[in-house]
Amino acid sequence: MAVTDRLHAHARASPRRVTAVLSLVGYVLVLGTFGDVFPFPTISDETVILLSDAIAVVNSLALVCIVAGVYFIRTDQVRRHRAAMLTAFGLIIAFLVLYLLKVGGGFEKSILVEGPVYYAYLAMLTIHILLSAVSVPVVVHAVVLGLSHSPRELRETAHATVGRVAVAAWGLSLFLGIVTYVMLNHIYGWVPRGSETALLVALVGPKLRR
Repeated sequence: MAVTDRLHAHARASPRRVTAVLSLVGYVLVLGTFGDVFPFPTISDETVILLSDAIAVVNSLALVCIVAGVYFIRTDQVRRHRAAMLTAFGLIIAFLVLYLLKVGGGFEKSILVEGPVYYAYLAMLTIHILLSAVSVPVVVHAVVLGLSHSPRELRETAHATVGRVAVAAWGLSLFLGIVTYVMLNHIYGWVPRGSETALLVALVGPKLRR
């Protein structure tokens, strides 16, 4: 309990510092995974596909929670707003764990499409990734403020302003992530990134998804 109290007091006194530390941890985990710095157990192709589907479900639920949280705060249902947003944040933590496991132990996918659709997909994916990265400190800051201050105290902080930015960036990132997931996995198909056996995997891929 004493440790929890100290953490709460520190977050209350220095929310920006706590936000910076937590955001840095998140960035290090992601960059370290892509750079093969952290050891991950090797997972099968079927597990990669299963994790992709699980990530899409988690992100969809997170987006629903965000929309619900916005509705609750606009109708002055503060407790429900808090519950919805904390649930969304918890789902994003779950997403991070699943995503790091998929990337660290498996492979990344490339979409099997050309022309304007490919460039539209690439644009949406780029915006999704950029917003995911940019929104981290904003989302974390809103959560840190929300957890360390009472509803009345929050009115004297930047929580509302930061929260609006977080919802816009976070929500759009999730939405685009879901759209690109559907395009990649259920409309056009995919191959492992950098694969030299694209045609073979394109034929086998649908069977793996069954």
